[in-house]
This record gives sequence, C-alpha cells and structure tokens, in this order.
Amino acid sequence: MAEKKIGNILVTGSVGQIGSELTLALRERYGNDHVLATGRKTKPSEKLLESGPFEFIDVSRKHTIEEVVDKYNINYIVHMAAILSAVGEKNPLLAWDVNMNGLHNVLEVARKREMAGVLIPSSIAVFGPETPRDDTPQETVLKPRTMYGVTKVAGELLSDYYFHRFGLDVRGLRYPGIISSETPPGGGTTDYAVEIFYEAIKNKKYTCFVGEDTRLPMMYMPDCLDATLQLMEADISKLKHHSDFNVTAMSFSAGELAAEIKKHIPEFAVAYEPDFRQAIADSWPMSVDDTVARKEWGWKPKFELAEMTKDMLEKLGQKHKAGQL
Repeated sequence: MAEKKIGNILVTGSVGQIGSELTLALRERYGNDHVLATGRKTKPSEKLLESGPFEFIDVSRKHTIEEVVDKYNINYIVHMAAILSAVGEKNPLLAWDVNMNGLHNVLEVARKREMAGVLIPSSIAVFGPETPRDDTPQETVLKPRTMYGVTKVAGELLSDYYFHRFGLDVRGLRYPGIISSETPPGGGTTDYAVEIFYEAIKNKKYTCFVGEDTRLPMMYMPDCLDATLQLMEADISKLKHHSDFNVTAMSFSAGELAAEIKKHIPEFAVAYEPDFRQAIADSWPMSVDDTVARKEWGWKPKFELAEMTKDMLEKLGQKHKAGQL
C-alpha cells in the first residue's frame, strides 16, 4: 500500500504503551500534520502534543470517532485502544465494551467512508490451554480463558469478515509481550518484563508476579514498531492472511531475563510471588511460529534478549540520572 493512498491517519489509544511510540513513528514517516493522535482520558505527553494534533475520543461512542474522522479528513485508522488482559479480568464488561464495541465502531466508520484501510492489533491472548505452547502455529485452536483473549479472537474474525464481505483492507498482527523504555506498561500480563527493568535501575530489587520458569514470547518496541509499519505498507496482493499474523522476536523465562539483567547489575535481586496473572501466562504460548509473517510480508526482528537488555538498561539508566524515572 503506497503512502499516498494511506493519507491522513487516526491513531486510537495513542497515549498507551505502544500507541504513544507508534504515533511518533507514524508522524516521522508520514508527516506530523497527517497523523492524528487520540485518547480517552489520560493526559498525553508533551512530545505527543507538540509533534502533531491530538483529540480526546471514546471509541465505544461512535459519534466521537466520526467527528474527528470528518474534521481531519482521515483515510486510515490504526486502532490501538483496548483494555488489556489483567485489567480486563478485573472488569470484563468494560473490556468487552471497549474492545468489541469500539472495534465495531471503528470498522463501521471506515467502511462507510470507504477508507484505505484499518490496522487492528491482535495478541497472543487469542491462544488458550488447548493450544500447542511451543512454536504455536499460525492456524491452531483459539480458546482463550480471558475476556481480553475472547475479544481478540472475535476481533480477528470480525476484521476478516469486513475484509471479505465489504472489501475493507483490515490487517492485524498478534503482538507478543512488548518491552519499552519510553512508556510504562498498561495492565497486561507481560508487564513484569517492563517493570523489572525500572525496578532494577531504581531499587536493585523486584518482586515478580509470575514464576521464575514462566516463559513467554516477547518483542522489543523498535521491532514492534517495524512490524506494524511493515504490515501497514505490505503489498496486499502478497497477503493470504490479514488480521491474525503471528509475530515474535524472542522467548525467555522470567528467570532468564533476571539473569541477563544481573550481568549488568550484579547486586540485582528478584523474588517470585505469582498472583492471578500466573494462570493467564500459563494459558499462553511459550513461543510462537511466525513463518507466515516472514513469508508474506518479510518480517524479521532485529533484537534478541542480550541486545534488548543492554539497550533498555542504558536508556532507563540515563533517564534515572536525569530524574525522569
């Protein structure tokens, strides 16, 4: 898909962990004035406000989407707004309302205005205990045990329906855990893999909410942004799949991550006290097979565990010295 066709872009959930960095990446690529950042209630960062337009919307209320779409002549939507797994289990009805009604509203707005396309991320949360946990394949059993996962499975199906029924170019990729040095985590089960770095820098100790041997697929934010942009711009004629691409970069256990951090901070100590998120993590894959994404649109990650850990600690260390953590 050519940049000219994509035109003006609306990003929902642009104050979130991925959305905040993705919005800036899109502005760098397409021009600040061509990417509208939106959020529901959280105050955006100065960087987000200063680099381009921002509006408050509620994706569960369709008219708020329609108003900004028409105001800014939007032709492409990147729909990042969602209630994540851990928060969703505490308030499942809210997760359903935001994740499903919000998605349907976005798809309808895009369909009626014949937009160039929509990108709607999915997640490894679509998988469940019946799914093979090692090298989880692209096509497999999808029986999640969380409301977040349920909404993501339904979202993949609904997105594919809009593609086949209405010809709307909807694309999506199943994010693994995402690790970022810029934005704090937002209520997901893989949040420990971000929190652990902050605590290592600030306090030299961390209490992990999943067990030491808990292994999950992960991705560093630079790779996450690359994957998202690559799929947005991929030649549609080469895509046999659309809304459900497996993507990954690395898999590690909580203990392996702690050991890697200790190579840089020897005095770092970790205790393990699993809570309700342990059951969620145990229902997800330990690793996924992303051969389909590599074949259909050339996906290839750049960061492994060692490179990611070194980069995270350097960036957070600089922030800590500057009093920004």
